[in-house]
Amino acid sequence: MSYFTTIDLPTFFDLRGGLTVLDDALPFEIKRIYWIYGADGHLRGGHRHVKTRQALIAVAGMVSMYINDGRCSGIVELNDPSKCLLVEPKDWHTMTFGPGSVLLVLSSEPYDRADYIDEKYD
Repeated sequence: MSYFTTIDLPTFFDLRGGLTVLDDALPFEIKRIYWIYGADGHLRGGHRHVKTRQALIAVAGMVSMYINDGRCSGIVELNDPSKCLLVEPKDWHTMTFGPGSVLLVLSSEPYDRADYIDEKYD
């Protein structure tokens, strides 16, 4: 079990495939949505935030998340589009992308460069 919070999103399957629902699943209002793709084998992220909370979903492929909140650190593998990882403002994070991965990011705040903290924890 991971120290970091993951949410099992409601998912429904039938012969036509799967459908995952995000209705009222997050502990914050979504103010920004973006996705990262074409980053096969690359490391992204490398920051934490002042106030932004994020929810991350690997909608395709696998993304390996390294997270450090200043007390605990760990790796969370995202490889299931029905699983959502919450990244809190204090969480230093990097992402390593597997082949063909697409990472959906839902954010509590609009983009603001002043919200980024680029220093790692000691």
